[in-house]
Amino acid sequence: MVTPDARSRVLAVAVLAFLGISARKSAVGAEPPPLGAACYASPTSLTPPGHAGAGTIASNATTVARDLRPVKDIPPPGPASRFDYQSSDPGRARLYLSHMGAGRLVVFDLDSSRVVGVVPGLDRATGVWAVPSHHAVYVSADGRHEVAVVDDRTLQVVARVGGIGFPDGIAYAPAEDKVFVSDESGEADVVIDAARNGKRATIPLGGEAGNTHYDSVSHCVLVAVQTRNQLVAIDPGTEQVVARYDLPGSDHPHGFAIDEPDRLAFVSGDGNGRLLVVDLRTMRVLAIHRVGDSPDVLAWDPVLRLLYVAAESGIVSPFRLDGSTLHPLTEFKAPGAHSVSVDPRTHRVYLPLANVGGRPVLRVLTPTD
Repeated sequence: MVTPDARSRVLAVAVLAFLGISARKSAVGAEPPPLGAACYASPTSLTPPGHAGAGTIASNATTVARDLRPVKDIPPPGPASRFDYQSSDPGRARLYLSHMGAGRLVVFDLDSSRVVGVVPGLDRATGVWAVPSHHAVYVSADGRHEVAVVDDRTLQVVARVGGIGFPDGIAYAPAEDKVFVSDESGEADVVIDAARNGKRATIPLGGEAGNTHYDSVSHCVLVAVQTRNQLVAIDPGTEQVVARYDLPGSDHPHGFAIDEPDRLAFVSGDGNGRLLVVDLRTMRVLAIHRVGDSPDVLAWDPVLRLLYVAAESGIVSPFRLDGSTLHPLTEFKAPGAHSVSVDPRTHRVYLPLANVGGRPVLRVLTPTD
């Protein structure tokens, strides 16, 4: 029998848990996983039993996109040099771009289509990830072997976390309030406490770390381990590797994107120019597609169900997802196109290019029917 006192204690715990969850919403306004939720990763699945999925069997778009049309070219300040990762904050309508060759972060306003700030002192800036709940933008500065923390209100560097060999991709686990950083040369993922911006742990991966992402359905951090052709799952609570999944057909997997509700991962191999579609319910490869040589960054539009794969060879390969089937669309070519992002509100695609006529360019595109 449940006594009144016991019921009161249960109710109190439930109220506190609700308040805790409500206070820690994710960057795009969605609820984070329940506090204390464990990472689910079995030997053959990254999907908890009973997960129903979103039911989005076909595209939500009223028209079927077929290609990318350039809208405008915006010249960001700085020299004609390489860009790397991008991260958006839809709540503030901002896009953060790592201008790797210039060693700085470019802050772009998505509504006004103009650069609103530049943060210097980020030597060889690679990965970038915005965490609006902390008013923080985390930037991998490979030239300093560190991750810099930028205040998104002042655009000043407020902390630096050093001792990272080659910091690259960045992810954020909201329930644990931890930042995970790929250390490519260190063959590890580095864990940063987001509350105090200090290093917590270094997790050995047994191979070169590619990109890192957080999966809100499995509550795991996923890392592409390039030299083992694997996708590795990390429990953000215990900070331990909990599963490894081979990726047959991939050579040196680096970039990937996740369709979380429908449990699909799209993984590119920069060694063979292939894109794998992986079923996260069974961890089986469903399909393999050809993309541009040396694919790097991927972007996923969950509303239009469009995937973009940008390659070092200067090719952006768009795909339309119907159910679990990817349909290739018309490739878009641009010199040095290897980084891509998409604004989920407007569906515009952003392609920073290092050198167009002797200057850097942020090329804005839109999918057309």
